[in-house]
Amino acid sequence: MGKKVIIAEKPSVAKEFAKVLNVNGVSKNGYIESNDYIVTWCVGHLVTMSYPECYDEKLRYWNLSTLPFIPKEYKYEVIPAVKSQFDIVCNILNREDVDTIYVCTDSGREGEYIYRLVDFMAGCPNKNKKRVWIDSQTEEAILNGIRDAKDIKEYDNLSDSAYLRAKEDYLIGINFSRLLSLGYANSLAKSINEERSAISIGRVMTCVMGMIVSREREIRDFKKVNFYKIQADLKKDDEIVNSEWKSDENSKLYTPASLYNETGFKKKEDAEKFIDILNKKEGEVTVLDVSKKTSKEKAPLLFNLAEIQNECTKKFKITPDDTLQIIQELYEKKLVTYPRTDARVLSSAVAKEISKNLNGLAKSNLEENVKKHLNKMISEKYSIKLEKTKYVDDSKITDHYAIIPTGQGFENYKNLDELKRNIYHLIVKRFLAIFYPQAEFAKVSVTFDVKGEKFYTSGKVCQKPGYLEVLKDEKQDDKKEEVSIEGLSKIKKGDALILSELKIKEGETTPPSRYSSGSIILAMENAGKLIEDEALREQIKGSGIGTSATRAEIIKKLININYINLNNKTQILTPSIKGEKIYDIVRKTIPDMLNPELTASWEKGLTMVADGTIKSEEFQAKLEDYVRSKVVKYKKARNEYLYGM
Repeated sequence: MGKKVIIAEKPSVAKEFAKVLNVNGVSKNGYIESNDYIVTWCVGHLVTMSYPECYDEKLRYWNLSTLPFIPKEYKYEVIPAVKSQFDIVCNILNREDVDTIYVCTDSGREGEYIYRLVDFMAGCPNKNKKRVWIDSQTEEAILNGIRDAKDIKEYDNLSDSAYLRAKEDYLIGINFSRLLSLGYANSLAKSINEERSAISIGRVMTCVMGMIVSREREIRDFKKVNFYKIQADLKKDDEIVNSEWKSDENSKLYTPASLYNETGFKKKEDAEKFIDILNKKEGEVTVLDVSKKTSKEKAPLLFNLAEIQNECTKKFKITPDDTLQIIQELYEKKLVTYPRTDARVLSSAVAKEISKNLNGLAKSNLEENVKKHLNKMISEKYSIKLEKTKYVDDSKITDHYAIIPTGQGFENYKNLDELKRNIYHLIVKRFLAIFYPQAEFAKVSVTFDVKGEKFYTSGKVCQKPGYLEVLKDEKQDDKKEEVSIEGLSKIKKGDALILSELKIKEGETTPPSRYSSGSIILAMENAGKLIEDEALREQIKGSGIGTSATRAEIIKKLININYINLNNKTQILTPSIKGEKIYDIVRKTIPDMLNPELTASWEKGLTMVADGTIKSEEFQAKLEDYVRSKVVKYKKARNEYLYGM
């Protein structure tokens, strides 16, 4: 019986597999070997797509006549910097004493691509190849992953999707970058006082740059509008109740032309006139209606990568890339599950075993301010049955479920620095919150008749914090609001109050907010829509721009090539002058590249290939037709402009 090869994506992961499988053999340069196993690793990507000059030396020089460049067969090459490790892996995969290869690269499209390229360049060794697919690096998950490994052919659709993603980025990047650089690079360089310049275009990158430029211009073009609201201070016994006027068609002072909206006037003099008229009117203040309601609120869904990247940007002012690197480290230290996930729910299989995660946390050396929430769960005997809750939904999981603590890896916990611990605590608390009761709120709404005009007020207070005990550092009950609702609760329909004062509250419209490095990730996840409301985000969620694995890298690249700027203290993103110039060039020539919906549709197409919904040949044909048509259209327009042809 031959030897088994374990091939991981990184040395640290490979060594963890070796430890779990008791591979105590000889540690050599680039691999570990025992009687039964050879454990080796990639160092990220070992193979990449070849540049055009590898197809034809003439293509080294950029020329419109050579575009579009669409190879019939794609070429690949070993990355020179990691050739020594590739050679080691290649020799191992082709050894005669090896009969089984366990592919243990990261469980996702990119991890699949990393191995498939190595396999291809190694000559597609005729071995029994099995795919290990795991959600955490705990001992149990690794052993189960090896035991349940499937034939790698079952992941061929995922592999096709990975190859197509690379081809898509390659064709769009090379053709459109060369096309626009040949047409506009010189004028761009002059306009930004650079000696020379090139225009880099990317399927996702250009779209994201466009979102940031477009938002900046919205802010720049924003015209502030003032408005004026009418407020009434009403006296009930010794308490003052604040209320606000809203217009309706029954209002004696209803003048639509002068209103900014139902609650305010466009001009201050109209608001002053309203107050003057109302002050002179005879009449009383009575209570027309009192509405008392209670509402309940469940804990939010669990973290996926985009959600926690946004949360860490807000709380810790770090980039999405920093967040990903930290959670990847927590994953490799067995503390959390796989980070590159779009799902915010658990699978039914994981939900049935969730007590293992909780028991592990209970035995851990977590800080008291975090562990107290688990202790309360235990003492209050909160249910841990999740199967019929919104936190479990197999239909919303593709490759991986949400990021949760494994309940293991605590031998590594004590060595985490403060930031890493804080991010781990965020994941733990979001996880514990789903077992807590709902938060309960009481709301009182009152409608007043003030001399024939309707004024309104309301108050809301948290009566039972429930899950908020976990997710809020301090109790959120605002004391002023508590007093307000206590006072409102005493008011009854038909009560008479005294009008103490009518006054104007001035307000103004505000421009849209700039993207932060975290909020842009959420906007990318939702195809260009920055949706602040978490519940609504989840409802409209579909195919986004890029993937959870690539979005942070896209932002990082845009910063590195000086297309956008990042304020490190605030994490606010703004376009550079260069980025704005390129935006205008793209908008004039290939405006499709700025369309978030189109970019998201390409990503959806890749997902459909991975799902087996469409054939890879169909996707590739559409991709090539798209690139070809855009290049031909641009060249035709250019010739008509230059030569009248």
